[in-house]
Amino acid sequence: MRVSLPPASLIDTWRRLRGSDRFAECLRVLLGLGGVVLYCLAEGRFADAIPALLGVIACALAETEDHWRSRLVTLLVTLACYAVAAGAVQLLLPHPVLFALGLPLATFALVMLGAASHRYAAIAGSTLLLSVYTMIAADAAARSGAHPGVFGESALLLGGAAWYGLLSLLWSALSPQQAVRHALARTFDALAGYLESKAALFAPLPGVDREALQQDLAMRNEKVVQALNETRLVLIDRIGPRRPSGPTAERLRLYFAAQDIHERVSSSHYPYDALAEAFFHSDVLFRCEHLLRRHAGLCRHRARTLRLRTSLQVDGTARAALNDVHDAIDALRMQSAPPTTQLLQSLDALLRNMEAIQALLEHEQPASGPVPGEESALQDPGPGNLAEAWERIRIQFTPRSFRFRHALRLALALLAGYAVLRVVHPLNGYWILLTTLLVCQPSYGATRRRLLQRTAGTLAGLVAGWAALRLLPFGPAQVPLLIVAGVVFFAARQRRYTLATAAITLFVVLCFNQVGNGYEVMWPRMVDTLIGVAITALAIHLVLPDWQGRRLDQVMADTLRCDARYLARILAQYAEGRRDDLPYRIARRDAHNADASLSGVLSNMLREPGRHRRGGEALLRFLGAAHVLLSQLSALGANRQALAAGHAREAVQACGARTVEALEQLAEALETNEPAPLLLALPAYVGGDETARLVLGQLALIQAQRERLAELALEVRDS
Repeated sequence: MRVSLPPASLIDTWRRLRGSDRFAECLRVLLGLGGVVLYCLAEGRFADAIPALLGVIACALAETEDHWRSRLVTLLVTLACYAVAAGAVQLLLPHPVLFALGLPLATFALVMLGAASHRYAAIAGSTLLLSVYTMIAADAAARSGAHPGVFGESALLLGGAAWYGLLSLLWSALSPQQAVRHALARTFDALAGYLESKAALFAPLPGVDREALQQDLAMRNEKVVQALNETRLVLIDRIGPRRPSGPTAERLRLYFAAQDIHERVSSSHYPYDALAEAFFHSDVLFRCEHLLRRHAGLCRHRARTLRLRTSLQVDGTARAALNDVHDAIDALRMQSAPPTTQLLQSLDALLRNMEAIQALLEHEQPASGPVPGEESALQDPGPGNLAEAWERIRIQFTPRSFRFRHALRLALALLAGYAVLRVVHPLNGYWILLTTLLVCQPSYGATRRRLLQRTAGTLAGLVAGWAALRLLPFGPAQVPLLIVAGVVFFAARQRRYTLATAAITLFVVLCFNQVGNGYEVMWPRMVDTLIGVAITALAIHLVLPDWQGRRLDQVMADTLRCDARYLARILAQYAEGRRDDLPYRIARRDAHNADASLSGVLSNMLREPGRHRRGGEALLRFLGAAHVLLSQLSALGANRQALAAGHAREAVQACGARTVEALEQLAEALETNEPAPLLLALPAYVGGDETARLVLGQLALIQAQRERLAELALEVRDS
């Protein structure tokens, strides 16, 4: 008897679906929501399903990509916070004055708790959400005539949260490497986008706006930095205090390879305008552009193999493109009037970087990377003990703190929402608090975007709910759609928030239709959303508004200060030899994080009202110039090697120290709003060491870029 196998297309589709970043979470949510619904339907108590379903959603929103051991501890802490919050809500809810006092205090405390670490921030945010869910569940139970007891809704909420927590724990134990693979895949996808943007800089075409391309490159760099940071957190959780081994050690090597690729591809050895002008009649830059695009394809292929768990296939076209670049540079040398030595040295340095990237991308497990010991250590950003966690929170207790302002703003907004609820008291009025909690974000730009998405999504969800009730009037027939709506919410919440809001609104309508009349919640849901949006809009304007322009000088200064520290670490290795130790990697990461922070501040500021914006075009040019400076530093980092003791090393150290000081002086000038001191010319080097010549030439470019940044900073200040 022959057994027919499924078509290859179906197998590929299943692999792509299984390899999706959202698949695992969506499947867990499907099991969590489906299990609650089936149990309550079997028991004939669907009214109990509403708080249990809300508990599942709250716990899923608090989920972090932890190893099962860490996830167990996190789950226990989360359930303890949920129990305290839900119990406090049900105790205080019948006493409006006490509730009005406790709501802002608890909100402020929970938001400030997030200063300890990202894990505490996730727990605190979901605890606030579950508190509002407790109010909604208690209100729904009262309206349906169900009174399961003083803490009945709390027990059901905790039961739903615990049920999802167990599913998540089991999943983590069965697939301990899945989160690491997906994090690395996102990193290589981000690197591919960065490589494609970098390739555009090499096109020797007339009229190319390279300043705009540099600004786009800085924005792309922000995504790469974010992906690398997320991967580092996942790896730290998997490794812990132990020495990495097995699959974790392999993933760690890939992470270090991604860092090396990032440093090399972000390198800039010569101004791109000058390269385009010098090689306008040559094909060498076109070949470099083509090779970078092939490397971007290799990065995407690497991401695909990580997601689908397939083997890496060698791409011969990338190797052929690399050989073409070799041949093009050799042809330039053989010309009767070859380019200058400096231009050829820049092309050679670029070629070495491309060869290193090729070697890192075409092997299943890159051989290069830190050796065991200090060089394979990762800096754990979490607090080491309770005292350190408290210290992190304590230093945020200042009106200058971004988190303090958001905590106070959200606390007062929720208090205002509760006051409106008590005065107006529309049906299901606690949706006002839920809308306020979800819409109010730390920055104006993020709040404005979320405000529009929430309103549009709620309207779309209500229309979909009305259609569902008309087409599926029979209650049990709506249950599959209810579960699907909950899953769609989680599938779309990170990238398509409007769709996610529409899905969760449909979910709410269908839930309430199972225990009453779904039509009754539609109009109040829309009204409450508009009220919550209005309160949030007033709060973001009136309560310690955190306009990005006010912190612009500090962010620009921090960027240059981190660049100076990065340069100091690089120069030390030209004396001691190349070593990817922890201090070097921390300095490199801090420089890229500062560059990404500047990009984020600019993006947020461009969404703010015109009267609060600063800089305009000058700030965009500053962002591009700051990324050029970081690229020039990366070029020095990518070519690190020890210089022999003597005149060459002394010249590099002397000029390097002067350049570090110049960057620190500019940072100080930006912070204190004073003019930056003028630079002194670097002394000429007459020795024959080619590495020293390369380093000193790069330092001269850095000094020139520092002057460019000082000029742009004055334009930003005067605008």
